[in-house]
Amino acid sequence: MPMDYLLSIEHVHLPFRVTDEHALQCVRVLKAAGLIEASIVGSDVPGKDSVADIRAITGKGRVAIAHRRQGKPLP
Repeated sequence: MPMDYLLSIEHVHLPFRVTDEHALQCVRVLKAAGLIEASIVGSDVPGKDSVADIRAITGKGRVAIAHRRQGKPLP
């Protein structure tokens, strides 16, 4: 789940490089939702990304983390 992944990177030193395909999928979702700032570099294989660099968890991402920890629904 992307939110679980967001929680797992909360205290990681950023920027952080991601190459695992499952993690890349989470990065795509979190970036599209505006919860992280990340760049995703495509590979030569269509439809498959090779690497993502997570630069930051956004303010919106921090709010989502706080809501999740408190058991509240996301805003």
